Amino acid sequence: MNVRERLRVFARGLSQFYSGNYRATFARARRDEDDLFSMMVFAEALGVPNPASYHTLELTPVMFERFHEWHRRMGMERSPLDTLACC
Repeated sequence: MNVRERLRVFARGLSQFYSGNYRATFARARRDEDDLFSMMVFAEALGVPNPASYHTLELTPVMFERFHEWHRRMGMERSPLDTLACC
């Protein structure tokens, strides 16, 4: 192995050492941010006034793929939308 590969392996090991313990915390924080973003996108469809609905409207078709996972994670057993029956 040359010096560059050794440094790359060493850096990867340091990354695992420092962030390994917090991996679950980072994943939970990312999931919480994704849930908040999903709420912003689906707010208008759920009947909550959304001041950014003009900007999030074009994201709705893309986000519908993850809608089922999102509403189950939020504690809703059935889809809260009348027009979307995913369960």
